[in-house]
Formats: sequence, structure tokens, C-alpha cells
Amino acid sequence: MSEFFSDSALWTVVLFFIPLLLGVPIAISLGMTAIVVAIGWDMGYQMLSYSYFSGIAKFPLLAIPFFVMAGVIMEKVGIAERLINLIKQLVGDMPGGLAVATVLVAAFWGAVSGSGPATVAALGLILIPGMVDAGYDKPFATAVVSVAAGLAIIIPPSICFIVYGDIMEQSIGTLFAAGVLPGLVVAGCLCVLVYLVSVKRGYCGAPRGSSKEVWKAFVDALWGLITPVIILGGVYGGIFTPTEAAAVAVFYGLFVGMVVYRTMSWRMFYDILVDTVVSTAVVMLVVTCAGLYGWIGATIGLIDKIAAVLLSVSDNPVVILLMINVILLFAGMLLDAISICYIFLPILMPIIAHFQWDPIWFGIMMTINLAIGQVTPPVAVNLYVGARISNLTIEEIVPDVLPQLFAALVALLLITLFPSITTALPHWMGML
Repeated sequence: MSEFFSDSALWTVVLFFIPLLLGVPIAISLGMTAIVVAIGWDMGYQMLSYSYFSGIAKFPLLAIPFFVMAGVIMEKVGIAERLINLIKQLVGDMPGGLAVATVLVAAFWGAVSGSGPATVAALGLILIPGMVDAGYDKPFATAVVSVAAGLAIIIPPSICFIVYGDIMEQSIGTLFAAGVLPGLVVAGCLCVLVYLVSVKRGYCGAPRGSSKEVWKAFVDALWGLITPVIILGGVYGGIFTPTEAAAVAVFYGLFVGMVVYRTMSWRMFYDILVDTVVSTAVVMLVVTCAGLYGWIGATIGLIDKIAAVLLSVSDNPVVILLMINVILLFAGMLLDAISICYIFLPILMPIIAHFQWDPIWFGIMMTINLAIGQVTPPVAVNLYVGARISNLTIEEIVPDVLPQLFAALVALLLITLFPSITTALPHWMGML
């Protein structure tokens, strides 16, 4: 019994979950557990500072603050508003048109921000009131924006892809290419679902504008429309790396705001810097603390033990794959995407190697899981942002979220069973 309670692997798990269940922020729970185990079991606490620093001193992670800043700039200078106005002019009073357009705009915005909550914040302030004015129920409108915003971490560029590529030592550019078709599959399933619901409930928008109004809206939105072309075209064309692409996106957004739209002020620029620093600090604190926890887990053998337990369940790769999907879905209900990557990927690495799964395909499948987790209570960050914008409770939104989650799960099943959907574009581009 004494050996059981002195097991460092056991306490690494217990000391993490107890503060987490008590409401302690996940980064603090991870970091405190790593420190206590390192000191209590004499594992060389002197290495903690080195591991903490090395967790963020990586060139690929430099893309995160740049993409965060690019998304904030695009929102504040008015690009999101102009894109939404163009979509509203195009779909007009088509049944369910505004709901379908919301999914498509969220997918497009994912190619700018790479963050689910940021996409809800950028689009929700405009789209939720717009859909309500057009006759859509507020809970449904909020659910559509919140769920569709999950596409932001699937459609490249994606902060989750950057973190995954860093941990798994995979090409971030290849992950970006691999995420395009699966992201469109998820968007397609969501479009079908929201269209059917809208037709059943009789949701329609306002009459579309004249040809002159549509053309004016297109010209206004043109600078926003070419943003993904610049970012992703530069990466796929070999002109710059994903990290350099993030920096280019920042300067492009500043150019549009200062020179083209002339909506940028010094006060706005200061607010952009503040929002970027706060968002980046949260992400990086999780990255560093999760890195410490992962180092402790690998050192004491926790990762090997958990991987061995999973492999002992079955030799059938389909069974293990379904089990992993279920575990990731439940993890997404409790943890944020970046924490899940740092906690679970070290455990899953030997399993991926054992079954010789393509790590690029696995990364996309895992990211879709995490996107679903962003709208699955109790830790549903997208829903919390959407609820705050619409002044609704989570309980009021969830009934309209559940059918959309089913559509996303159908897309996840397709991506899981047919890896060629993920690998087709990278193969065609010569990346695999």
C-alpha cells in the first residue's frame, strides 16, 4: 500500500486533477503539479527553469503572437464588417441563406485569425444581431456563430497546427495544406444542417441588394478577400515560412487599416497591442506549464504506462482509433486545445508509431476533435464568448448547438475513416 501511495506517476495525475476540479486555471494546475513532483521525488528541480524557457524558445511558436495580432487587426479595422456585408448582399432572402453564409464567413475568417474564440468575438458582434434582425432566433444565431467559429482551428492558418507541428516535429506548411479539405468537409456538413433547420423554421433574410450595391460591397470587401491568398499563397508557393507569413499578415492588416480604409488610429493601435499581448500571454503560459508537465510525465514513465494500457486493450487499430477519438472528445469538454496537445500527444506518439499512422492525418483528425470541444460544455470557450455577446445563458444556447455538434461528428467520422481526404492536397502539392 505504501508503494502505491508513493508512486510518482499516480500523484502526477492526482495533483493535476484536484486543483482543476476546484476551479484552478489549467496552466497553474499543470505547473504546480510539475514543481511539486519534481521537488518531492528529487527529480532535479534545477531543470524546471530550463524546461520552462525551452518550451517557448522555438521559432515556429513565434507565429502565434503574429497570427493573433493579425486577427485582431483585421477585426478592428473593419475587414470583418465588410466581408459580412458582402455576404448579406449576396444571399439576400434565400431560406437559411444567412445561416449558411455565417458558416462560410467563419471558415473564411479562420484563414485569417486561427483562433476559435477570436472568430466568435470578431463575427458575433455583427452576425448575431444581423441574424436576429432578419428573423432568426437569437439562441440559434449564437449557436451557429459559436460552432462555425471552431473552423478557425481547422482551416489554416491554425494556432493548433503550429503547436501540433512543434510537438510532433512535423512540417507546419504541410499541416496547413492538409487542413484545407477536412475544414471544407466540416463546413459542408454544418451548412447542410443549418440550412435544413432554417428551412424547417422558416428563417429568411432581407432582400438582396441591387447589382450596384452588390458590386460596391464586393469592392469594399476585396482587400479582406485577398488576405488568405497572400498568407496561404505565400506559404504554399514557398515564398515564406508560416512564421514569416504571420508577420506579413500583420503588416498587410496595418496597411489596409492605415492606407486603404484609414480606420486605424493610434488609440486603436494601442488596443490592438494590448489584446495581442493578453491573448498571447495566456497561450504561452499554457504552453510552458504544459511543457513542464509533459517533461515530468516522460521522466517518471507516466506516458509509457498510459500508452501501454491503451495498447493492451486491443490490437485492432480501428478500435484504438475510436477509443482515442472518444478520449479526445471528453478531454475537449474539460481542457483547452493547446493543453490537450501538450498533455496527450506525448502519450499518443508511441501509439501512432506502433500502428504506423500518418502523423499529418492524425493531427488533422485530432484538431477536429479539439474544435468540437470548443463548443462542448462544461469548458466551451466559444459558447462562453457567444453567450456574452448575445446576453444569453449557456443553457439557452445548448439545444441549438447539439444538432450542429452531430453534423461536426459526422464530418469527424468521415475524416477518420477516409485519410485520403486529408492527404490528397499535400500529395498533389508534393509535400508528402
